[in-house]
Amino acid sequence: MLNSRFILRQITNSGRQATVFVLCVTLSIVTLVALNGFGESVRRAMLRDARGLHGGDIIIRSYFPISRPLLDAVADLERQGRAESLRAYEFYSVVRTGHENRSLLADLKVVAPAYPFYGEVALASGRPLREVLTGGNVVAEQVLLDRLQVRIGDSLRVGRATLTIRDVVVRESDRPVNFLSFGPRLLVASADLTALDLMKKGSRVRHMLLLKIRSGENPDRLAADLRAVAAEGQEQVDTFRTARSRVRRFFDNFLFFLALIAIFTLLLAGIGIHSALTALLREKEKTIAVMKAVGATSRFVTLNWLAVILIFGLAGTALGLVSGISLQYFLPAVFGHLLPRDMELFISGRAVAEGSLLGVLVVMLFAVLPLHRIGAVRPASVFRKARPLRRRGPVFWLVIAVILLFFVSMILWQLKDIRIGAWFLGGIIGLILLTALVTQVILSGLKRIPVRSLALRQAFRGLFRPGNATRSVIITLSTAFAVVFSIYLVESNLDAAFVRSYPDDAPNLFFLDIQPGQEKAFTETLGIRTRFYPVIRSRLISVNGRKIDRQAEKKRRGDNLSRPFNLTYRDDLLADEAMLTGERMFRDDRGELQVSVLDTVAEIGAMAVGDRLAFRVQGIPVEAVISSIRTRRKETVRPYFYFVFPGDSLLRDAPQTIFSAVRVESKRISEIQSRIVSEFPNISVIDVTQAIGAFAGIMHRLSLVIRFFTVFSILAGVLIIISSVLATRFARIQEAVYFRILGAESQFVLAVFTLENAIIGLISALLALVISQVGSRIICVRIFDINCLPYAGASLFMVAGTVALVMGVGLLATLPVLKQKPVVFLREQTEE
Repeated sequence: MLNSRFILRQITNSGRQATVFVLCVTLSIVTLVALNGFGESVRRAMLRDARGLHGGDIIIRSYFPISRPLLDAVADLERQGRAESLRAYEFYSVVRTGHENRSLLADLKVVAPAYPFYGEVALASGRPLREVLTGGNVVAEQVLLDRLQVRIGDSLRVGRATLTIRDVVVRESDRPVNFLSFGPRLLVASADLTALDLMKKGSRVRHMLLLKIRSGENPDRLAADLRAVAAEGQEQVDTFRTARSRVRRFFDNFLFFLALIAIFTLLLAGIGIHSALTALLREKEKTIAVMKAVGATSRFVTLNWLAVILIFGLAGTALGLVSGISLQYFLPAVFGHLLPRDMELFISGRAVAEGSLLGVLVVMLFAVLPLHRIGAVRPASVFRKARPLRRRGPVFWLVIAVILLFFVSMILWQLKDIRIGAWFLGGIIGLILLTALVTQVILSGLKRIPVRSLALRQAFRGLFRPGNATRSVIITLSTAFAVVFSIYLVESNLDAAFVRSYPDDAPNLFFLDIQPGQEKAFTETLGIRTRFYPVIRSRLISVNGRKIDRQAEKKRRGDNLSRPFNLTYRDDLLADEAMLTGERMFRDDRGELQVSVLDTVAEIGAMAVGDRLAFRVQGIPVEAVISSIRTRRKETVRPYFYFVFPGDSLLRDAPQTIFSAVRVESKRISEIQSRIVSEFPNISVIDVTQAIGAFAGIMHRLSLVIRFFTVFSILAGVLIIISSVLATRFARIQEAVYFRILGAESQFVLAVFTLENAIIGLISALLALVISQVGSRIICVRIFDINCLPYAGASLFMVAGTVALVMGVGLLATLPVLKQKPVVFLREQTEE
């Protein structure tokens, strides 16, 4: 049934239409291959280096001192020769120079000589860590040396100890991605832990116990045995396979968001495939009619054209695979500091196979309707110019249903989260339907507008030219540019709210780990009246007797109930708080312990007034009933707590630390920080303005990556513009010829087509602007709770840029049409 000569002839004579079709297929593959390959590289690297990322076979973590039963169980394993262990501690503390009294918040890690069991801490000198990190010595990242203006051999004051810098940390296998830490790393020997005098009762310390098990032992079984004696909700026992490092958590979330962009791009590219294929087959309608006139059946024609399309699809798939693999190796340059320094990318066979399969599926799905319309072409089309009407019968709706099912499956497969996938799918469908509805209203209105200018009137008529994909172009460009505009507006508003216009009355210095009894001396040293906030570390155990499912909670993308919480006690609302449910924070009836809950955490746990909550405080269960729900009037950097207990509650006697926050002049920050740390080494001082500056840098880098991949969505829109011009090429040539026969000059014809593209660009840009303004306002107000500025100047610039892009692309695609000579065109039509 296949005719190789016919197939070869159509392949060689398809020209620009086939090129656009191949590029659409390429675009549908390239982002998925690149991102899936990148994700596979990350996952394999995480698995390959899992022991190094965690430093042991079994990892025990807790924000409380390791419980005695768990320590005894580990000691039993060591006595039996089944495992060996080492302790490590992580916390923040301000370190100072010995002579000029410069200070800096550092990320301290206190480790034993054998640290780590797996992986390595690479030093500039090349020596092993155990030879350098001995009592009285420290090793630090180069950033710490640069910021404190010290060198190897100089002294540092860490807590109450004076230690000597002996080497520079070049790489630490379990170090998180660079920007996820408040300060540079400083490694301290466990022999100096007591001399530091920093680990007070209730201090914010991350306790770690690493185990290296004997060869042949099952880490999963040993971890399960240890988990059985661990303090529930307080101590986390994982193996190197199940533990999620900070590096892994970051990339899980980062790849999740990039997967959203890849699916969105795939959807837009699919629209482009359909549009380009429609243009290709419309131009071949006369060929199809001739074949049928000489006896070819619809089945024969369809099968041969299917072969042509498959060949084009395979070409596009191959190009997409090559481009995707190449892009994967280009990603490190795009991601920059987001990647770990030792991250290696490689070609993923799985990603290539998935890309190839997707290429065939996408081509087949979006080729069904254009191929189905071949059956509507009649032999009589050879003698008349009438175009077959689009048929929206059962086949049309069946294909649409299959395409929708395909994308639903894609979303769930890529995102691996049904709830998030459903929200994303609903959002995309809602956005496209809303854009389609508004586009239809606008186009219907343009039909009724009386226009005196001949060129503008003809441009309006061109929007409704038979076969013109005006609606598809506007919908695609509007949605793609709405994403780009929204990213810019949200980033600009975050920068304005938190960086460029930091609130004048907001605190910029936070003092952590103040010990009970130090308040008076601290206030005298600080010289500023301040409020103290007691902090009791705890975990939520259950809500109304229903235990917290920690594994399920950890799967949440946002905040969750499995993490440790900071409890406090007081009887009054903070300045930025208001009652949401209840007249007062606590009832007069104090027969049972009460707790006031912030609305943020109440929404996460579906909590209401009267519900009973169970906490574990230092291993002791504490039950309380919710007496009220509070809300914050405005999201700021002011202190706040999810759970607040009455001021006279039993929490007063629980192990606790205190923190405070003040506003000082920028020029006094360094002096106050040094004074406080000199007098109180256990207190950590955090300059929030530096943290916010780091946050701004993170947002900027992430937005650059997102914009990079959003460009592919815009390319899909550009290809649809080109395919729309090609689909209406005959009609456009006919219009240009008639204009010239009636006496119009080339400038007039060019003006008509330019105005048509300008109208499409303007409608797309304005729709994108409206959607982005509404979307960014919702994100800023509802999620970040900050004022949302419209940025009128930048918005107008984005609109103008969109219009210019559409006009330029449309003009380039239309120029070949303008070169058609009227005499040649009329002669061809007469001969036919």
